[in-house]
Amino acid sequence: MDYGKYLYQQEKKEREAKKHQKTITVKEVKFRINVDDHDYETKKNHVLRFLDEGDKVKATIFFRGREMTRTGLGRQILERLIKDVESQSIVEFRPRQEGNTLHAILAPKKSDKEREKEKEKERKQKAAAQSAAAPNPPPAQVAKPAS
Repeated sequence: MDYGKYLYQQEKKEREAKKHQKTITVKEVKFRINVDDHDYETKKNHVLRFLDEGDKVKATIFFRGREMTRTGLGRQILERLIKDVESQSIVEFRPRQEGNTLHAILAPKKSDKEREKEKEKERKQKAAAQSAAAPNPPPAQVAKPAS
């Protein structure tokens, strides 16, 4: 095999792999410390929808002016959100404060079926790589008795 053909095949494999990859987007949901119950429920439902679609969610709370003295309320809201969506998400980053914003990042929880699919895919890839790396030896010749 010449080098040009090898490069072409590598490029082809990369293009094929790119077709099947899923890009992960981070959706942001903004809260305020004085959020009402109905508004909270609506935003929580948005978070659940984003997680079902396979996107990560960044829950953000902005503090303005005197609200900076009440960061505990913001933390309570984020902890409540984490507890409410616990069945469908994994907490990637616990609530942390940077300047006048408090944010947490949630990632979708993988189901058992998805984990099995990924393991099966990895096994197939390993098997394909091993078979491509080690060419099969020619079959052994068996001497036939003279009759």
